[in-house]
Amino acid sequence: MSAVWAQERLGHLLAPIDRAEPVDPSRTYRLLGARWYAQGLFVKDEKSGHNIKANTLYRVKAGDFVYNRLFAWKGSFAIADDDANDCHVSNEFPCFAVNPERLDPSYLKWWFSRESAWFRALGLSSGATPTSRNRLKEAYLLGMEIPLPPLDEQRRIVARIDELAAKVEEAKRLRYAAEQEIMTLPRALLSHGKSKRTIRVGDFATLRPPDVAVDPLTEYHFAGVYSFGRGVFRGQRKLGSEFAYPKLTRLRAGNFVYPKLMAWEGALGVVPPDCDGLVVSTEFPVFEIDEQVMLPEVMDTHFRSPEVWPKLSGQSGGTNVRRRRINPKDFLNLQMPYPSREAQVAIRECVSRASSISAIQAEAAAELDAMLPAILDKAFKGDL
Repeated sequence: MSAVWAQERLGHLLAPIDRAEPVDPSRTYRLLGARWYAQGLFVKDEKSGHNIKANTLYRVKAGDFVYNRLFAWKGSFAIADDDANDCHVSNEFPCFAVNPERLDPSYLKWWFSRESAWFRALGLSSGATPTSRNRLKEAYLLGMEIPLPPLDEQRRIVARIDELAAKVEEAKRLRYAAEQEIMTLPRALLSHGKSKRTIRVGDFATLRPPDVAVDPLTEYHFAGVYSFGRGVFRGQRKLGSEFAYPKLTRLRAGNFVYPKLMAWEGALGVVPPDCDGLVVSTEFPVFEIDEQVMLPEVMDTHFRSPEVWPKLSGQSGGTNVRRRRINPKDFLNLQMPYPSREAQVAIRECVSRASSISAIQAEAAAELDAMLPAILDKAFKGDL
């Protein structure tokens, strides 16, 4: 039977904190960002005060509730952990103290891990321009209500969610390990020929120019590329008025694509048939592959191999790890193994078999992805 809990305004549970500090040009600051989908805070940059345009930064302490005004609708809510302690944020990241006598911070974190909370944030957001219209002001955040059981019940719910979430993550880890194992044979076939011949990527791949002029009233279906060698996936649909890129590139099955900013983390792959016709922004270089020279499956196998990614990092420019970019010109100058045609066909056949198994695993992955939202839904309805 579902429990019925009183709703309480966040303004009665959170107190705004203002630890403003004038920027010192001689200091180095660790600057935080908030990951989407309630995935926590992270150090996005380390900068000298001399290179910071703002005059003021705001110190964060462990236990603070922090959110990004502009991306609240994407779930950029977090409780600061020890790693974030004494780091800094801009004025776009309001900070709050959680009343420990009434609200468990982890209970609040899990409540803001729900998609329905992000939709609520979107409905309360406003702004006058495309870059500000989804900004969630503090007054609207503090006006949001949450179900508030007694503190002991909050802690019981948090412990149960933590337990079940850990099991879901372990299942995902095992599935990923199995997926990597499937690719062992094609990678072994590719490695076998490494000592014989290599080829420059630019000798068989050609950079495609953007070919879609954006219409503000047209809806575009975007593709994305997962990190850690997990390939290209179908992403969000957006109206042309919802983003600032004047041009996009339409993907074709068999193309190769990567995001400039995250390729060093294994975010590269060949476009699968189910992503044919989707689009990517100009931050995603797209390459046509000459299959007379190199089969796409061989290129895919090479660049989705974990041992290759550290080498990509060396090709990237940027002031810190999270800002490294792989320029298309540098990518085309990379060398990779060049197996015989017979070996390439064998790799293609292995990848085809692996893809069949992966398709079955993808169904399991979708079920796993749906588990945590279902757990949270039950938790905040009092059914957990």
